[in-house]
Amino acid sequence: MTVTKMSWRPTYRSSKFRNVYGKVANREHCFDGIPITKNVHDNHFCAVNAKFLAIVTESAGGGSFIVLPVSQAGRIDPHHPKVCGHQGNVLDIKWNPFFENIIASCSEDSSVRVWEIPEGGLRRNMTEAMMELYGHSRRVGLIEWHPTSSGILFSAGYDYKILIWNLEIGEPVKMIDCHSDVIVCMSFNTDGSLLATSCKDKKLRVIEPRSGRVLQYASCKNHRVNRVVFLGNMKRLLTTGVSRWNTRQIALWDQEDLSMPMVEEEIDGLSGLLFPFYDADTHMLYLAGKGDGNIRYYEITTEKPYLQYLMEFRSPAPQKGLGVMPKHGLDVAACEVFRFYKLVTLKGLIEPISMIVPRRSETYQEDIYPMTAGTEPALSANEWLSGINRDPVLMSLKEGYQKPNQLVFKAPVKEKKSVVVNGIDLLENVPPRTENELLRMFFRQQEELRKLKEELNTKDVKIRQLELELNNLRNVSPAGNNV
Repeated sequence: MTVTKMSWRPTYRSSKFRNVYGKVANREHCFDGIPITKNVHDNHFCAVNAKFLAIVTESAGGGSFIVLPVSQAGRIDPHHPKVCGHQGNVLDIKWNPFFENIIASCSEDSSVRVWEIPEGGLRRNMTEAMMELYGHSRRVGLIEWHPTSSGILFSAGYDYKILIWNLEIGEPVKMIDCHSDVIVCMSFNTDGSLLATSCKDKKLRVIEPRSGRVLQYASCKNHRVNRVVFLGNMKRLLTTGVSRWNTRQIALWDQEDLSMPMVEEEIDGLSGLLFPFYDADTHMLYLAGKGDGNIRYYEITTEKPYLQYLMEFRSPAPQKGLGVMPKHGLDVAACEVFRFYKLVTLKGLIEPISMIVPRRSETYQEDIYPMTAGTEPALSANEWLSGINRDPVLMSLKEGYQKPNQLVFKAPVKEKKSVVVNGIDLLENVPPRTENELLRMFFRQQEELRKLKEELNTKDVKIRQLELELNNLRNVSPAGNNV
């Protein structure tokens, strides 16, 4: 009885995750010799799924990223093919959560592009995107796929706007225009009915994305928000930022009341941006600082003190960014609950780091692997746009990962290829602000004119051919009658 009264005893002792540890992959399982981008934009420059690893690379002229099968570790050929269709630096890349060969990218050239990576990876440089999406008037710094609908993509530009793209028609269908500065982070709740954003105007917002209505916003002087993440279905948000004393800090918020944070916790006095990663299945939060070598991890609870510090993974090599493997790509036999892909720029190295729960038993550990969001979309783009919300379609990791039926995506892909890129109406006649923007706009229009002229010439030739065929038929028919 006396034990229960000992309030000093840390409550996380009862947690099954208190002994989680980080394990760096052996050198032969790392990806070596990759010219990782030197761009200072605060993104991860890395995206990973159960099939492929994509990394934004340094390139002279235009922007490119490399795509490697996750099984193809080791030293990478310096002439390995790249995806290199953008005219400016690539700023963000994200895999479609439901179709593992589809990746979206955005760039300084003010475009968003969607690519289909062939089975087995690239055999030659890819320059033709499946879709080119123009609607932003300035560079596009951020993209996010909707968590439950396969055909909805969000993009945030330096024009302070968020566009919602319906990829079933290849058009922007909504515009969220409530920010007064550059949007630096977007995060969805579990069913994608709410969007949280952090912005350089120092405000945290919770937005209803279909209407663009701001439901809640916070402008907290004690905590300057940098990054935000929804904590699954807990109706909570977690932000990383900077305190008034310029120390790194995290804050926990009630999504329905952003007047004050529920908890604020100082981390350290370092200056690198803190990236938060949340695992809704284990309720674990990982904090990784840009330029740090360590990753701290916590357990989130619904009762006070809400945040339980667990441990810290340490490494001497600083990280530029981190990719995260989806749940169905983890090694459940090794009790792996999270896997990072760490970008070490100086070495041109991508280093997998597995977070493992130590267990002696070799059987499937059901308590650490609940049903998790799978690879099947819960609803179509049109259903979501019409106002329907659905939770993710869950899958069990017990039987191993079952590949989704790829045919589901093929029909809309073919339709998308023929979509004429427009979205010019959303530019609202904003004049280009720099010489580079003016040149980009000029070259884009020149390219569109060239394509239209080619189309016109092809149609002229076709019309001439049909006219000749018609004349031939007219000339042949009287002769036929005489016979």
